[in-house]
Amino acid sequence: MRLQSATADPSATSTSEPLSVSDALAGLVDKLAGWLDAIILALPNFVLAVLIVIVSAMIARLARRGVKKVLGRLGDHMESTKRVQSLLGTLAYVAVLSAGTFIALGVLSLDGVVTSLLAGAGILGLALGFAFQDIASNFIAGVLLAVRAPFQVGDLIKTNDYLGTVRQIDLRATHIETFQGQTVIIPNAAVYQNPLVNYTETASRRVDIACGVGYGDDLDTAERVAKAAVEDVARRDASQEVELFYTEFGDSSINFMLRFWIEGATQGQFLAAQSDAIKRIKAAFDQEGVTIPFPIRTLDFDPNGGLALREALPDGLRATSSNGDG
Repeated sequence: MRLQSATADPSATSTSEPLSVSDALAGLVDKLAGWLDAIILALPNFVLAVLIVIVSAMIARLARRGVKKVLGRLGDHMESTKRVQSLLGTLAYVAVLSAGTFIALGVLSLDGVVTSLLAGAGILGLALGFAFQDIASNFIAGVLLAVRAPFQVGDLIKTNDYLGTVRQIDLRATHIETFQGQTVIIPNAAVYQNPLVNYTETASRRVDIACGVGYGDDLDTAERVAKAAVEDVARRDASQEVELFYTEFGDSSINFMLRFWIEGATQGQFLAAQSDAIKRIKAAFDQEGVTIPFPIRTLDFDPNGGLALREALPDGLRATSSNGDG
């Protein structure tokens, strides 16, 4: 029995037939048929994905043109270069095309790929966002300033406690030349987020002059003289009346505020009009006998008031003081 078992194994091995070519071809055909069926089933989604990519590419081109058109509207007051315009246009193109590609991958049921790409893009975007937060905010503020155009090159503005003439506006910062000849570069985010005064945008400016007259002067006379004195100031807007308001009882004078308007003046013309008005008021007050008093202090030596220094002195000192005065 043991011998028969030993001789049976080689016999069984030798009689097994190898895989024929026809069987291999049949298996290959079955595999290809399965793939073909899968392709046919996925063909509508594939066509839809291709259409999504094509439409996304078209929208991306329109977005790039739109960005360049917006930057082109900046005109003379925005000195952005063509390189910057091309960069922002390319960023818009890539963003739209990437969104279309992600949608197409989702249509093809490649959710794992989409998830991996989105995760990688999210991490990269988060890192870049923290690294370039200030730069990005300045660029965005520069675009918003360009679209809204609250000022232009050559305008006189005041922002962030700086007063000066705008010399240059780019996508990162605004350049202002102060009246001391200094160039101040202010980030666009600070310009956009803080109050801004544009003195050039309005057709006229108001000149305010603070002054005071003595307690012994007639207030109506002082008002009439001061108003008449500034009537002929250069560039004064004749359609606006000169205004004068008494504001307070000062230590040595009754103070007032005189106001008048000048037409579309530069800062130099504004200061010249203000200086001319002060000189005219001083000359008119001197001519009419209206006083602009020096600081005066009255010494009172009685708790109830009304006691002068001479009366408060002892008799001996009072006599000495009288002899000295004589």
